[in-house]
Amino acid sequence: MSGCCEGGCELNALHGRQRTTLKLVLAINAVMFFVIVAAALYAGSVSLMSDSLDNLGDALTYALSIYAVARGGRVKARVALFKGTLILVAALAVAGQIAWKLLHPAVPIFEAMSAFSLLGLAANGICLYLLWRHRNEDINMSSVWECSRNDIASNLAVLAAALGVWSTGSGWPDLFVAFCLVMLLLRSAIRIISAARKELRAPPPV
Repeated sequence: MSGCCEGGCELNALHGRQRTTLKLVLAINAVMFFVIVAAALYAGSVSLMSDSLDNLGDALTYALSIYAVARGGRVKARVALFKGTLILVAALAVAGQIAWKLLHPAVPIFEAMSAFSLLGLAANGICLYLLWRHRNEDINMSSVWECSRNDIASNLAVLAAALGVWSTGSGWPDLFVAFCLVMLLLRSAIRIISAARKELRAPPPV
């Protein structure tokens, strides 16, 4: 006998593919967090710092998602709820950075901002490509896909901020883009939390 019944082999294969993909994107985001946070501190950029916090949140998200791969729907919903909360915390952290910069204005180094936003864009483009086929498989993978899509928007926004800093010679474009990223993170957090709460409120399958 094969040891498979009622689609068990197919489900195990799906979970295996999901775990492999999540481990790859986890490694990419963990490395990029340390790279981008160092660049953000060097450049004095709030938008780049928000990008690094996003990478950290994603690394934690992917680690949780690996745990949830083979669990039931309610466990996946709880994990998604926690992931949404992490995104919300990241948004509040960036908002705090914006407030600090408003009190202590400075012009960030646009060369570092542009170079590392392009590096982040390349890394997150790879993650988005890897996650594409999993985006509609379940709430666990769809929330991961949401995080990855946000990363691309964040990288492009930081690049725009760098161009703004270069053209104006002020730090206001950096703060404006950081504010926009806060709004994006809040929107994503609300969407993921709402979907997870809806899943948890649904009656368990009979």
